[in-house]
Amino acid sequence: MPETAAPDESSLAALVGGVVRALREKSGLSMRDLAKRAGISQPFLSQIERGVSAPSMISTYRLAAALGVAPGDLLPAPESERVRVVRADEGTLIPVADRPDAAVGRALNMRPNSPLEVIEYRIEPGQHIGEWFESTGVSSLYVISGAIEVEIVGAGRFRLGARDFITFPATMRDRWHRVDDEPAEVLLVIVHPS
Repeated sequence: MPETAAPDESSLAALVGGVVRALREKSGLSMRDLAKRAGISQPFLSQIERGVSAPSMISTYRLAAALGVAPGDLLPAPESERVRVVRADEGTLIPVADRPDAAVGRALNMRPNSPLEVIEYRIEPGQHIGEWFESTGVSSLYVISGAIEVEIVGAGRFRLGARDFITFPATMRDRWHRVDDEPAEVLLVIVHPS
C-alpha cells in the first residue's frame, strides 16, 4: 500500500473543525453551550469549527469531554489501514495549551474509534507544559531523555528521568513540570476503555 502524505495544517484544522461541528450538532448543543461545557470562549469555538484555528491538546480534551467522546474522535478519520507507519517527520502536531510558549506534541496515534493514543513530546527549555489533564482509561508516560516531574492529584509528585515509566488512571488529574533547563523527550500513551 503506498504511503500518503499527511494533510497540511490549514486543511487539518478545517477537517477537525468539521468533526467538532458535526458532533456538536448531533448532540443538540448550541455553540454557547458547548463552549461553556468545554471551558473555552465561544469566539474560539467558532474559529475551531470554521477551521481558522486548530485546538490545542488541552482544548481537544475539554471539547471531547464536553461532547462525551474520546479525544481521538475529534480528529478526521484516516483511510482504512491495518498497518500504519508514522515516519519521523510525520504525525499531527498539537500544542499542549492555547498559548504561544506551549510545548508541541506529535500525535503518533490519535485516531477516531481507537482506544489507543500515543503522543511524543520534545519539551524545550522555557516551553509551557503545566496544564492539568484528565481523561478516561489509563495514562502511561515513558521518559526517553531528560527529566520531568509529574504531579498527580491525590498521589503526589514524581520526578522521572531517562527510561523511567509511570502509569496511573487517566481520571486522576495530572500535570507536568520541567525540573531543569535541559530538553526532555517523553512518550505519552493513553488507553481508553473500548
